[in-house]
Amino acid sequence: MTDDEKHMRQALTQAKRAGDRGEVPVGAVVVSGGKVLSRGYNRPVGQNDPTAHAEVVAIRKAGRRRGNYRLVGCDLYVTLEPCAMCLGAAVQARLRRVVFGALDPKSGAVRSVMRFPFRKMNHRPELKGGLLAEECSRALKGFFVSQRVAPCNGHFRRSRRGGRVVEGDGLENRYPEQSGSWVRIPPSPPVQSPGVKRHQRT
Repeated sequence: MTDDEKHMRQALTQAKRAGDRGEVPVGAVVVSGGKVLSRGYNRPVGQNDPTAHAEVVAIRKAGRRRGNYRLVGCDLYVTLEPCAMCLGAAVQARLRRVVFGALDPKSGAVRSVMRFPFRKMNHRPELKGGLLAEECSRALKGFFVSQRVAPCNGHFRRSRRGGRVVEGDGLENRYPEQSGSWVRIPPSPPVQSPGVKRHQRT
């Protein structure tokens, strides 16, 4: 087992803690010098805080532990492709690397829904995706299967789960089976000229 796999499995442990508490099972760890500096898991429902994604929770804890809002030289491991908010936090924290597991086709801002505009930023962390993707995806799908809402008049009610959740019907299909291989995410393409259709966050 590589160090990256070890840290992603620690993030998966945090994801399980989120699922056990009724939150979408996403977990994250911040690593410095090969050692875990902080841990976090999805908590938007429990904290009534839409910003309490696993990445943000872990980054906040790491900043407090270091006594510095800059986390230079630190790596973030998260089980799901980060959204735009979390990538923005990674930039502000000056993280060295962001390593994620499963792709998020609904809010992923590395490559799924949009490509975060790192080219316009004064810092760009190294990005790698797909690490233990199948395990990360199974954790999410299993959670959504267990949280299926009973039908009412032939329709499924909207889920109340916070953070990265869509309609209650077929939530488990949101994260398709994904390859276990992982790759370095290439830089964003050049800025497009006016009039060219761009991706929009839903």
